Amino acid sequence: MTVIDPPVEDVPVRVLGDARCHLGEGPAYDAASDTAWWFDILEKRLYEMPLADSAVRLYTLPFMASVLAFVDDARQLVAADDGLYVRALGDGRLTMVVPLEAENPATRTNDGRVHPSGTLWIGTMGRKAEPGAGAIYAFRAGELTRLFAGITIPNAICFSPDGATGYFADTCSSVLNRVPLDPATGLPTGAPQSLHAHSGPGGLDGAVVDAGGRIWCAIWGGACLHAYSPEGEVIRRVAVPARQPSCPVFVGADFRRVLVTSAYEGMDEAARAADVHHGRTFLLDVGATGRPEPRVRLGAG
Repeated sequence: MTVIDPPVEDVPVRVLGDARCHLGEGPAYDAASDTAWWFDILEKRLYEMPLADSAVRLYTLPFMASVLAFVDDARQLVAADDGLYVRALGDGRLTMVVPLEAENPATRTNDGRVHPSGTLWIGTMGRKAEPGAGAIYAFRAGELTRLFAGITIPNAICFSPDGATGYFADTCSSVLNRVPLDPATGLPTGAPQSLHAHSGPGGLDGAVVDAGGRIWCAIWGGACLHAYSPEGEVIRRVAVPARQPSCPVFVGADFRRVLVTSAYEGMDEAARAADVHHGRTFLLDVGATGRPEPRVRLGAG
């Protein structure tokens, strides 16, 4: 039987500021301060935006970074190209917690997300997307553990609301995987299995799970978000006004909007001209409800 994907929907959308990201990635939302954060990996930039006034603030970083998680109200954990750092909100001071492939200058971090237990999953990849150069790690109790190796572009890292299932993809394989997890630790209890094989334009990029367990995945090169059921069925497709959306996160007091980053990486002048909003960041009213992003645990306590 031929499965027909649902039509692409247009939903209310707002462009956030004038900034364009070379490689926008890693959007995060802190409900306590009602503030969104995201990176431009290649330009070594971190953006901050309080949702109340939508005023975007820019910070320059000393490294490529791709994932941000809150430790507490005063500290963040940042995944950078040589390790995990605590960043102080007050002055931006950075303190390394643990090295991550620091001995390999050919790799950098990419996608990641915090499991409900407080364990961070973080992916690495070759700076030129060299085949199989990357891996996915878990940061728990102050230590890094390599979970999966031989990955080219790790993406779509996210977790079911109960913490019993993890999801991830290698963009180059076009397959979204699921893996059983221990909800108390965020660590695998079994081998990954294929959940959904993407077909059509674009590739699987960053993803987030809503309160109902649906997986919302940015389709890089496809100008849309796909929503998958926990069984891997495409149940919605929502248009994004940029060709290369990279990662979504639910934001706002009611978690009813999705912030989506995008990128103009690899686009020549003609492609950028044809893609009016290339590299911009968006708020979409998708008609779904998300949930708070867990805070990351630095130690065993």
